Amino acid sequence: MRYRPFGLTGQAVSCLTLSFGIRDITAGPDAGRELIYSALEAGINSYRLENADPVLAEVLGQALGHVDRKLVQVSLTLGAGDGRRGSDRDFSAQGITAAIDKTLNVSGLGYFDLALLDEPAEHELPQSTLSALKALRATEQVRLLGISGDGAVMDAYVSTGAFDVLASPLHVNCSWQVRARLRAAREGDMAVFVYGYFPDSLNTAKKATSPNVRKTGFFGFGGKPKPEDGDLAHAGNFAFLYQTRNWSAEAICLAYALNDPSVSSVMIQASDIERLNTLSMVPDRDMPSGLSAQIEMARVAGARAA
Repeated sequence: MRYRPFGLTGQAVSCLTLSFGIRDITAGPDAGRELIYSALEAGINSYRLENADPVLAEVLGQALGHVDRKLVQVSLTLGAGDGRRGSDRDFSAQGITAAIDKTLNVSGLGYFDLALLDEPAEHELPQSTLSALKALRATEQVRLLGISGDGAVMDAYVSTGAFDVLASPLHVNCSWQVRARLRAAREGDMAVFVYGYFPDSLNTAKKATSPNVRKTGFFGFGGKPKPEDGDLAHAGNFAFLYQTRNWSAEAICLAYALNDPSVSSVMIQASDIERLNTLSMVPDRDMPSGLSAQIEMARVAGARAA
């Protein structure tokens, strides 16, 4: 694992952040704790609670309870409800404060390194909420404030200077608007976390494993099945991601996001330990020579075609 500066805090954050959600405890709390233990063994010191679900917070807190609190970074996503059925988005000062109090109480973490507001719309974030968050930061229940999303309103939030962290999608085919936003955040001394590095538009796994395959042995019998050329068609200019030796398309996309100098950490989802370990090896690998240039050419060609 590799580590990078966490904004202006002087702390170091692992270049991968494990995003911890309800799917990770569907097999029970023990499975969730084992996933966190494996992430710690892989060198990951950054964790994101996807919502304010108290069970999630408790499992994460128990797993991290064996580690010096100063050595791990924990983020809480706010405004997305608590992950339970019927839970509404709530950016009110009362709702945000209650979510932080509840999750801190059950987790035993003491404080959150980052409170991350989940894609608030233009008129969805009242000034009273920002005042409440600043008060929580003054009491060190929350160390940093962040904003997450990919809409045009994010530009306004970045320009306010009220936030310490920007969480944004970043992938090989991101728009210039997203790239400009990341640059503006970096110039504003914001730390940058990214997610969505392998979007559905590039993921051909479902098609590649469909019955629509052709044989490669003699007279069409035997040999390993290969996806028809059409299975990669919707990947467009980025079909080569599936044709790079010893690299999966997802690993290439993750390495690409990690290569951006503005990125502090990339958020990953891994509901099983095998997948977690596979993704954890990517930061220590160097992308094949010339692949970055090939990605840029494909991106530019796609932009012109659009």
